[in-house]
Amino acid sequence: MLNIINTLFNSFIGLGGAAMMFVVLTILALFFGAKPSKALEGGLRMAVALTGMGAIISLLTEAFAPALNAFVDATGIALSITDLGWAPLAVITWGSIYTLYFAFICILLNLFLLALKVTNTLNVDLFNIWNVSIVGLLTNYYARGNLIVTSLFVLFIYTFMLLNADAMKPVIGKLLDFDEHNITTTAHPSFLIAPLAMVVNKLIDKSFPFIDKYDFDADTLNKKIGFWGSKFAIGAYLGVFIGILGQRNVSNILTLAFTGGVALELFNVVGGWFGPAIEPLSNGVQSFMAKRMRGRKLFVAIDWPIVASRAEVWAVMNILAPILLLVSMVLPGNNVMPLGGILLTVLTPALLIVTGGKVIRMTLIGTVLIPIYLWSATLVADFITSTSISMGNFPKGLESGQLFTSIDSNPIEKMLAILFGKSFATFDFASIAISLVCMLIYTINFLWYRNELRR
Repeated sequence: MLNIINTLFNSFIGLGGAAMMFVVLTILALFFGAKPSKALEGGLRMAVALTGMGAIISLLTEAFAPALNAFVDATGIALSITDLGWAPLAVITWGSIYTLYFAFICILLNLFLLALKVTNTLNVDLFNIWNVSIVGLLTNYYARGNLIVTSLFVLFIYTFMLLNADAMKPVIGKLLDFDEHNITTTAHPSFLIAPLAMVVNKLIDKSFPFIDKYDFDADTLNKKIGFWGSKFAIGAYLGVFIGILGQRNVSNILTLAFTGGVALELFNVVGGWFGPAIEPLSNGVQSFMAKRMRGRKLFVAIDWPIVASRAEVWAVMNILAPILLLVSMVLPGNNVMPLGGILLTVLTPALLIVTGGKVIRMTLIGTVLIPIYLWSATLVADFITSTSISMGNFPKGLESGQLFTSIDSNPIEKMLAILFGKSFATFDFASIAISLVCMLIYTINFLWYRNELRR
């Protein structure tokens, strides 16, 4: 019987990430009460989105890889790891059955903490569970398959996501002019960088108390930049920049510019397909949980674009993009060439929360924090590349043995996951003690940050 189950399971996994998620999401949505047509639509959208992301990644890597390889050969600068943004991580995680397990235990934790009134947030943003899943997969990989250790770490991080959603709610309401009846917040894990950003913000208070006098209106700046700050344009700049670094001819540089422009724009377009794909399941889970929490005022957590209407977010993205490129070329310990994550959408929303929308502060804090994202992306490159190969999702255009990665959410949490997983893999007392101390510091920093937000 076990052999039959194992054969069926391996056959199911062998369908590939897109087909597997089509089946699983459709069945889960039906289980939580979605109409058959909506459940089928959600599963199909997810399969198409995963397939689309794979196609865009291949387009980008096939075009840029030769120029990047030529640049490394000519200069010796070790930026040999290609950043493909968040898409590879989404493909890996949504192609893994572990993601559904992590979603299940996180939903149970959310219900448990709501019942204990530890949190007031109901997180319905199930799509972004993949951000938690990558942390779990890293922990499981380095803990040598220890699912208990992995589960504990995932639940640890998810708890802070929910507590952060509670803490940010008043700030979000103020920034977005919500009325007192609005219940919307966000539990997106990219906001977990905010406690560290708050530390840098306080250092600016001490060192440069006069800096706010020189702040400027971000909305006006965005209007002046116009098309030149769009995804099309930034992708084209990247193509030209990579072409020049790789000493390509004019024709090839123009081709890279056009490819970069279309890739960044398509990342945004296809990325928008994931949300509607998970919607039938998310609505079903939300309805299921709400029926059991009647009479209680809850905050409902959705995706990070809840703050995207603030002009400061986009102004600082445009300012930080060239800074990220420059820092990547001189930062010791970095081997990543920023491409897919060049806009740093995983950083600027948290900066908005911490600074209240002060552009100069957001830029300074962002510049200080950029190295953490580059170091984290460098550290996880081996895992991302090997996992993609094992799942049959290695991007076309990359040479055999070439590493790729993602400048994405949870840089600190990813590094903690590696440290935590390794320490419990060997059960070395000193390593376990170090990882627990790091997690204690992480907790203390968060509690201090939460008090600062309240104050």
